[in-house]
Amino acid sequence: MARRSDHNRGELHDIALSAARKIALTEGLKGLTARKVADEIGYSPGTLYNVFGDMDDLIIQLIAQTLDELYIYLASVRGEGNPIDDLKLILEKYIKYLEGHRNLWNILFEHQLPNDRSLPDWYTIKLAKLLGIIENALSPIFPSGQEDACANSARVLWASLHGLNSLSEAGKMRTVSAQSFQELAEILIVCFVKGLQQTQKEIDTTMPEVH
Repeated sequence: MARRSDHNRGELHDIALSAARKIALTEGLKGLTARKVADEIGYSPGTLYNVFGDMDDLIIQLIAQTLDELYIYLASVRGEGNPIDDLKLILEKYIKYLEGHRNLWNILFEHQLPNDRSLPDWYTIKLAKLLGIIENALSPIFPSGQEDACANSARVLWASLHGLNSLSEAGKMRTVSAQSFQELAEILIVCFVKGLQQTQKEIDTTMPEVH
């Protein structure tokens, strides 16, 4: 560890985030305290608060870093334009990421900001970028002009998959199904996509012909 005087503000920011990530990977959100992060980098909590406004700020930046990491990981999936097959490939990569980063990833859903505080715009842009991978997989279902419907569908599917994963991780699914999270998630993907496709067919058949 370098001497305290050897780190400028930018360096402190980076090493603090690196320390927070290390703690989060093993201990999750409950282990992320100012004292633990400060001890890990050899500084006082007061110095940490000079770099981050508070622990919420540090955690939001840690989550944003995780969103970027997962985006890069999932963006490597090269789909073929078949929504079901492409989403299954994305799911497989997502599960592999979870296997090595579950505590870190769960912070995204466990952390709650105070009621009087909202997420910064740059954070929501990062999240939207990640969800764009699902939107892209679903896009063959939606004709031009229905981009909002595609985006909303991607968010519904994302939330549904996370809910299924959370129930499976907590052992709540064992009483109703012996199937793994991946097996259940694939069923969800197939039913969800086929439902969207059927809805689009019905819309197409009810639209008046243009002469």
